Amino acid sequence: MKRLILTTAFVALAGYASAQTTVVISPEQETVIREYVVTHQPAPVEVPADLTLEVGTALPETIELQPLEAPNLEVEYRYFVVDGRTVLVEPETRKIVQIIQ
Repeated sequence: MKRLILTTAFVALAGYASAQTTVVISPEQETVIREYVVTHQPAPVEVPADLTLEVGTALPETIELQPLEAPNLEVEYRYFVVDGRTVLVEPETRKIVQIIQ
């Protein structure tokens, strides 16, 4: 019984910790991403008026995401450009992880 309680607590805390993960992109990686976006020139995206763009926001399927195949990135992201900002998105959850001005 004690093992079950400990296992349940561990799983609950692990889920909480992963939900709180912050994406840190180095200045060098940000430069690589900027250059990639300028080179590939994706079409700008219109975002629904009621959608707030901030880290953690889950995006609707109507927003088309582009693959980010920039070199030296350890994690796979998707992205889109809106109002001159590059928005990085975690592809499985479609949550915004970073906004580059």
